[in-house]
Amino acid sequence: EPGAIFSQNKEIGPYSEENGFKEGPTYVGAKVSTTIGGGVCKISSTLYNIAVLANLEIVERHNHNMPVPYVPYGQDATVAYGAKDFRFKNNTDFPLLIWAKGIDNRLYMAFYGRESPPDVKWQHQFLNRQKAPVIYKTNPNLSANVENILLEGMDGVTVNSWVIITDKEGSAVRKFLGTSYYNPMPYL
Repeated sequence: EPGAIFSQNKEIGPYSEENGFKEGPTYVGAKVSTTIGGGVCKISSTLYNIAVLANLEIVERHNHNMPVPYVPYGQDATVAYGAKDFRFKNNTDFPLLIWAKGIDNRLYMAFYGRESPPDVKWQHQFLNRQKAPVIYKTNPNLSANVENILLEGMDGVTVNSWVIITDKEGSAVRKFLGTSYYNPMPYL
């Protein structure tokens, strides 16, 4: 409803087997692990991007400890039930409907309402970069001089993010969305 705040944790948490969640990948410190409900950040990251593109007010957003491969740096949103949430406010004059559907292991999401969203373009400024280290684990089943990449690493960065919002009349506003800090994710 207009003025209402959507909370991912409140609407679909806790992320437990009892609520239908299965095991998926999650970050535990500087490592990738598997937990019940792992992967729910793909939902929060998708909601974050849609809310930004709809020019809705972001109430709470946290970036991951390490970068994620499914959205650009600065465009992710992580959740941890009871600790970190993704929340946005419907700052329009009309109700919004959140539509979501999983098809062939892809998540599709949209907001429906009465107002047409403005034109929104992301901008990012990288302040520093830390090269992703390479960690080697010996596999006696591989031939000599053969390497397999088990996990594709990503550099750590600090990034400032903005959007340029252009309304129907062509008037543009630059809106700062925050600074995100990411530790490097090692190659394994």
